[in-house]
Amino acid sequence: MIQDRSVGRYLFVAANYVILIATSLLCILPFVNLLAVSFSGSAAVSAGDVVFWPVDFTTKAYEFAMTGGKFLTSLWVSVQRVVLGTIVNLLLIVLTAYPLSKSSGKLAGRNWYMTFFIVTMLFNGGLIPTYLIVVKTGLIDSIWSLILPGALPVFSMIILMNFIRGLPEEIEESAIIDGASPMQILIRVLLPLLKPALATVGLFSIVGHWNSWFDGIIYMKNPANYPLQSYLQTLLMSFEQLMLKSGSDYTKLLSMMNARTGRAAQMFLGAIPILLVYPFLQKYFTKGLVLGSVKG
Repeated sequence: MIQDRSVGRYLFVAANYVILIATSLLCILPFVNLLAVSFSGSAAVSAGDVVFWPVDFTTKAYEFAMTGGKFLTSLWVSVQRVVLGTIVNLLLIVLTAYPLSKSSGKLAGRNWYMTFFIVTMLFNGGLIPTYLIVVKTGLIDSIWSLILPGALPVFSMIILMNFIRGLPEEIEESAIIDGASPMQILIRVLLPLLKPALATVGLFSIVGHWNSWFDGIIYMKNPANYPLQSYLQTLLMSFEQLMLKSGSDYTKLLSMMNARTGRAAQMFLGAIPILLVYPFLQKYFTKGLVLGSVKG
């Protein structure tokens, strides 16, 4: 193939590089700024002197967030929630997506089931009815109150369902000829092929459980049961009050930091685990998302 070396081609490639670099900088530089703010002194932040490098370097914002042992306790609650929640999500997603991937001729009432799930994506019962259900089922102050109300993410189920529908039908037919049952087909044949899609929806679940904070505040009466994001949120809501009630050491700490530095530290503490997990799933992420969205 003869390469196009025209001026227009060079301009097109140069414009692509400029746009991609500019877009990357727009995504990265705000996080660099937040990182610099989280490690800067209160006076420098208030004066607007911090851009992309810390001024009056200090770790007081991180020390305050991690003081008293509550940080580690809430971190453990979040880890439990992410692990259990992701397992429950993936289990229900697989068990729902596999039968719904069949045609109406193979699964009676398939269109009615899909209509039911689509409606739940568009409408919900509201906060108060959901809270009353959690109360009546005895889940208040339990880790399961953070998991069961959203046990089946319908959007992720549709992604996996479309991924399964995109697989060649001959794979299942050959397994049926060999005498495999539907459960054996799912576990031994399909699951190994579903790794990209499972990594995609699994990452959705991990990020969703990790970043969620509102349900922790609603369903947990004991602050010791707060997940990390709920704990950090309440920490910022009562920032000055907590520090002033904690004695002279914290009053001195307050003079060296402010709400902006505390908020920046919170964002990075909450993002670090996801940043550590994402590189291991990234190779599956794009492939699974694209393949799962092709067929309707």
